[in-house]
Amino acid sequence: MITSKSNAKVRNLIALKRKASERNIRDVFLVEGIKMFREIPAAQLREVYASESFLKSEAGRKAVDAAMAAQDRLKAVISGKKELVIETVSDEILRNLSDTQSPQGVMAVVSQQHYRLEDLFGQRTEPLLLILENLQDPGNLGTIIRTAEGAGVTGILMSRGTADLYNPKVTRSTMGSIFRVPFLYTDDLSGTIGKVKQAGVTVCAAHLQGRHTYDGEDYTRGAAFLIGNESRGLSDGISELADVRVRIPMAGKVESLNAAVAASILMYEAGRQRRAGKKDT
Repeated sequence: MITSKSNAKVRNLIALKRKASERNIRDVFLVEGIKMFREIPAAQLREVYASESFLKSEAGRKAVDAAMAAQDRLKAVISGKKELVIETVSDEILRNLSDTQSPQGVMAVVSQQHYRLEDLFGQRTEPLLLILENLQDPGNLGTIIRTAEGAGVTGILMSRGTADLYNPKVTRSTMGSIFRVPFLYTDDLSGTIGKVKQAGVTVCAAHLQGRHTYDGEDYTRGAAFLIGNESRGLSDGISELADVRVRIPMAGKVESLNAAVAASILMYEAGRQRRAGKKDT
């Protein structure tokens, strides 16, 4: 059992928690908590660290048994797959490693995912995308990813200035959606939006100066929503690339909505229209 903070594995985990550069160099990230642990695809699971008390609990035993069974199934079809070892750490060490105030006793090192732009279109003839420009709040990004899965978004495109999706706060906020929603960072957001438009996708910017309200546009065909930075919104250059600007009407003295809230309203309006369209056919 690992009990020392100076243990090399403990130091490596701390570096992964704190530094995006370390996560990118090693091409892995951290996942924490029972629910997230259960969501990890077997092929991406690299290391598991569990507290002594977690392994003694019924929930802990069930979670670990399920993970080991998935690994065994994977090894049966992939020759040379390294055997998964569950590292036991003291409760104190797990608390030090955790990014939460109330750690649930299990942490895993998971392989990062790599997608192409084509993957964001999914298998649908009419894709639904989110395009994020320089969102900074980890909680917002995590909420958007989770909501995107629920609303039926096929993929998320992000500028390089957007928050790190593998930040523990973002990962935790996704509640497992990080493993199922394709995403891509781009160094050239303008150029990549151009490729999206060439694929026949209509790009809609959420903008305070939108000519139409968000529910007055048709999203039943290929559509992408542009969402800007929490405080500055979309840059002029990016908003000018939109085929249409839409606004979300607000009563009272409210001037703007939280980025995650605005994105959610747009995503679910697109989902509503698509469901209604299917009923009409």
